[in-house]
Amino acid sequence: MNPFTRRSLRFCLGVNDMIKRSHYPRLLPFALILLVASFARASVHAADETLPNLVKRVKPAVVAIATYDANGEALMTGSGFFLRPGQVVTNLHVIRGAVRAEIKTLDGKGKVFPVNGTLAVDEEGDLALLSVEMPLERTARSTELAKDLPDEGETIFVIGNPLKLEGSVSDGIVSAVREVPNSYRIIQITAPISHGNSGSPVFNLKGQVLGVVTVKVTNGQNINLAIAAARVAELTAGKLQPLSELALKGKGDVAESLYRSGLDSLWLGNYDNAVGYFENAANKNPRRAETWVQVGYCKVKQGKNVEAIRAYQQALQLKPADPEIHNKLGDAYYYSGRLREAIDSYTEAARLRPDWAETFYNLAIAYSESGNPSMAAQQARTLQKLDPKLYEKYLRETM
Repeated sequence: MNPFTRRSLRFCLGVNDMIKRSHYPRLLPFALILLVASFARASVHAADETLPNLVKRVKPAVVAIATYDANGEALMTGSGFFLRPGQVVTNLHVIRGAVRAEIKTLDGKGKVFPVNGTLAVDEEGDLALLSVEMPLERTARSTELAKDLPDEGETIFVIGNPLKLEGSVSDGIVSAVREVPNSYRIIQITAPISHGNSGSPVFNLKGQVLGVVTVKVTNGQNINLAIAAARVAELTAGKLQPLSELALKGKGDVAESLYRSGLDSLWLGNYDNAVGYFENAANKNPRRAETWVQVGYCKVKQGKNVEAIRAYQQALQLKPADPEIHNKLGDAYYYSGRLREAIDSYTEAARLRPDWAETFYNLAIAYSESGNPSMAAQQARTLQKLDPKLYEKYLRETM
């Protein structure tokens, strides 16, 4: 018997005693017991929702996307989902270069609605928030974003439109969660993915969106990746921008093209290729701090920490108050064995962003390894308040 049922029965037995003392009809207590027991069964049923029922519940929020050029010729297809009523999330690369797009709902026989334009664009996260023209009676569609990153091995499923096969469902597990600079995570999944799945939501078994699929191809093989939901949550609707304006943005910008190519390689874990693109992009446009951050990150992955430190310092000249750059510089110092300088960089990051749990995790680790257990404990206490899950990881690693 689950705890909810036990509490419910204890409540009903107490009510039963009161009713007896009050001389109410004897049948009433039994009716109350049956009522509360039915709520208990409903609660257990909701917790054990089957995958087919779960798919039926969330599928109406998923859409197919088709894009067209100025001549009305089809460009590509993709997937997306309603983040809020009338607002659809997809990959930026699905709509890049298009002057017109439309979405098709997946419930029933499906309905086609035009895309008005973009409300928000995240270049590095490869995300776009679309405004969709829909009748008021059909706009009540939205999805819940997961607040936490998934665990490796966690079961997931994907709904999308691979190869124009609308509404296809595939399942699998989370095989890895990887960091990408500029405050987001990439989730690698085993669920089968094909072209047309770009922009598909990745769901957990609560029906929450864990991330957004983006298809990257290397050596003829699809690497199944998704941008974590925390990045999606940052998409805030702003001024409506026609797709035609987005198509012109960045056109002919060599540095931007090199930067995007670097991101493609970085997402796939190919740091040697990625750093080459980023260094070329930095030569073309040395005033972009994000490019230097990516150079530094790749250099750390290559074990070239001294070069990484120089790259992060270059980024800080452009953005001296950026907490992530200070945090990354701390990582480069840490891996170089320069713990005092690492602590100084992490401390500055924490000062600039006192609610960032990752920085206090780094500080606790660095103080612990530098032989200062009291300061390590102080940072760990702050970490525990900000992120209990990350605090547990710290404890496992330092026990």
